[in-house]
Amino acid sequence: MTTTYSPEQVQTLFNRIAPVYDELNHRLSWGLHQVWKQMTVKWASPQPGETALDVCCGSGDIALLLAKAVGQRGRVVGVDFAREQLAIAQKRASQFPMINCTWVEGNALELPCEDNYFNCATMGYGLRNVTDIPRSLQELHRVLKPHAKAAILDFHHPTNSLMQQFQRWYLDTIVVPTATEFNLKADYAYISPSLDRFPTGQEQVKLGYQAKFQHATHYSLAGGMMGVLLLTK
Repeated sequence: MTTTYSPEQVQTLFNRIAPVYDELNHRLSWGLHQVWKQMTVKWASPQPGETALDVCCGSGDIALLLAKAVGQRGRVVGVDFAREQLAIAQKRASQFPMINCTWVEGNALELPCEDNYFNCATMGYGLRNVTDIPRSLQELHRVLKPHAKAAILDFHHPTNSLMQQFQRWYLDTIVVPTATEFNLKADYAYISPSLDRFPTGQEQVKLGYQAKFQHATHYSLAGGMMGVLLLTK
């Protein structure tokens, strides 16, 4: 039986883990999460002077990479429903006074943004946690300008049997003990059930087309344990 987490439970979880979120990401991915995030931003194709959106921005990693790409003349809006994560993102961004970032508390299913506004968008580890994936993709489509790209990074269940075994070992041997070390074992228990119900890469491509995107491609990373869905309006 698959465990389902309510939006309120997920929101509470991400607020609670905010103080150690970055350190956990780094340790659990052996530092590779930075490489995956850089690839995600590159696929979104931000250009100097453009306006970019980072949905489910968390502590701001991807948003700050976008800000570097769009430069001083550009602007980045980071949206997240976890207030504690946004507070960390804002504090991090304050160390870089030459960038233009705005942090907004909001829901990925009802983005507080205008239609046809952004030149590109990203989402890191957010699509798997929303309660309505089709609606979140429709919202991305709504706020993007014509021909703009959205790049969505997330965990996946690999299709290869050996990689499936490795992922089970990784969750049991790396994730659980590390989360336990931070007194967050119960909080990180959501990862496995969220993977169980998360659409495969090809299923995500179909959902992208159903959301009216003109092009949809899925790139598999880390042996299928990670992936990026690239959408073009």
